[in-house]
Amino acid sequence: MTQPHTPREAWIIGASQGMGRALAEGLSRQGWKLWLSARSRGTLEPVAERTGGTALALDATEAESLREAAETVFANSQPELVIMNVGDYQPMPAVEFDAGLFERLNRSNYLSCVYLLDALIPHLRGRGGQILLNVSAAAFRGLPLGAPYSAPKAATLNMAEALRPELSAVGISLRVINPGFVRSRLTDKNPFNMPLLLEPEVAARRIIDQIDSSGFEIAFPRRLIWTLKLLRCLPYRLYFWIVDRWVLRR
Repeated sequence: MTQPHTPREAWIIGASQGMGRALAEGLSRQGWKLWLSARSRGTLEPVAERTGGTALALDATEAESLREAAETVFANSQPELVIMNVGDYQPMPAVEFDAGLFERLNRSNYLSCVYLLDALIPHLRGRGGQILLNVSAAAFRGLPLGAPYSAPKAATLNMAEALRPELSAVGISLRVINPGFVRSRLTDKNPFNMPLLLEPEVAARRIIDQIDSSGFEIAFPRRLIWTLKLLRCLPYRLYFWIVDRWVLRR
């Protein structure tokens, strides 16, 4: 007798628009059972209806909100994959330095991941599972106008690098997504040309294609990623010369 197929389960946080919504739609087409979270129930529920997922509104910048949501999800299902896709962005010229903007983006882009790990590790330890943190290629090197965004992204990448070996020992696969430019309400704020800009559906397909791989990083598009990784390796004197000449054009 053929055994009934058990759908794979995932929880996507930040699923109401952009790449998160595209991930939900892509996984749904592959038969995954989904829990979908975002701050706004109004934008989340239409995505849940289209994908057959369960909507669970939360505020990822609040530790208790994530902890309560994790209790609900794991009391009712056994997701093998959790994707953190929450983020915020605002360009900031250095002469308009704004500590409040740093605080806001730190909560969205770094502390949200800290709170998620705090909520998830007790549930996944021993049971196993994969956690995918959407970081950014901006984590590789600081660039003009992007300090409040790239600093917490760099902190998230560093944290994941530090935690991955220890979490692997207890059955948890911690991985990162480092995309280049993906069209969204956030990248629409950029006042400059964005090379190799991808549509969210294209980015989602690239992530889904690598969900079952074992590597630490899912990064794309390759031409941009390798350029930024090369910049990461350059001596500061040469790096700042390139920034002055080609980014600030001085």
